[in-house]
Amino acid sequence: MRASGESRHAPSDAEQRFRTLFESHVRELLGYALRRVGSAEDASDVVADTMLVAWRRIGDVPTDGTARLWLYGVARRVLANHHRSGMRRERLGERLRQQLREVVPDPAEDLTTVAVIRQAMSALSISDRELIELTTWEGLQPQEAAMVLGVPARTVRNRLHRARARLRRQLADVRDGPGHVLAVRPEHVAQEEQ
Repeated sequence: MRASGESRHAPSDAEQRFRTLFESHVRELLGYALRRVGSAEDASDVVADTMLVAWRRIGDVPTDGTARLWLYGVARRVLANHHRSGMRRERLGERLRQQLREVVPDPAEDLTTVAVIRQAMSALSISDRELIELTTWEGLQPQEAAMVLGVPARTVRNRLHRARARLRRQLADVRDGPGHVLAVRPEHVAQEEQ
């Protein structure tokens, strides 16, 4: 019979040996790793991987007093793998960043384009602007825009053709303006010119 307080499962020799190894050397291994990696999290990962190797190979851990040195050797190989993985991640990250630059336009270019379009749109009459916004920004077909505006579809098609022509002229004026400065034309001036 077991005495009270005795655990149901006594640790095996291998488990007890690993516990002793861990308790005796984990702080030294952590210091070793901290001095060689960029963060405490990475150092913890290195120590955890080192101790996992030690657990799996507990029969290979020397019993002649050189277990600490054996652990340092394992930690050194774990660190080498950690650094190689980091370099692979960095190269992969750079390739992904390069692909993103090719696929996704520079947001600064979008801001310039939006500013040019807004400036050109502001120079149009309210009715031209509304018609272009409905058909372009809202994606309505001319007959749908006609229903929204309460006018015949033929009228919308004619007005849309003229409004787009005026917008093209405004965009050309904005792009060909003085240098890189976008001159904003007051709305009433633009309407008077039409």
